[in-house]
Amino acid sequence: MSRISRSSRGYRSPVTDEPRETWPGQPFPLGASYDGLGTNFSVFSQVAESVTLCLIAEDGTEERVPLTEVDAHCWHEYVPGVGPGQRYGYRVEGPWDPANGLRCNSRKLLLDPYAKAVTGEVEWGQEVFGYDFDDPDQRNDLDSAGKVPVGVVHSPYFNWGDDRLLNTPLHETV
Repeated sequence: MSRISRSSRGYRSPVTDEPRETWPGQPFPLGASYDGLGTNFSVFSQVAESVTLCLIAEDGTEERVPLTEVDAHCWHEYVPGVGPGQRYGYRVEGPWDPANGLRCNSRKLLLDPYAKAVTGEVEWGQEVFGYDFDDPDQRNDLDSAGKVPVGVVHSPYFNWGDDRLLNTPLHETV
């Protein structure tokens, strides 16, 4: 991926009120891909009108990053400085039409289906359901944050320390 920003842009974090630079990123691979300098986030949605990446701090507050790049229904963004251990999820705005299987609801924090690591458990309650218990065709606008598992950015790099290859000849291996 080129680090030359063809449309580098920033936005002001509603949590910290500090500018955060983001880059277009790549649509593939899907999920969160850390490269040593930052993380590319990509998620597929054929029906979304907008997708927001939620970077979740230790205290549960969210820094929301709009995913503005869309290629082949993959919403993506590269966020410099985001690395291993960062918890995240997505919020999707789009059509609510249960009869046709469309249940987009930005009040629900969604787990990345391509997350390489996951943390947390479901705390079952009305908040985690997209519909109202009393009327399943009605959208439930209770926020699910803090009640559902989230993805964790994972590093593909591993420090082997002082370990070395054994260099055992093939005929001596089991």
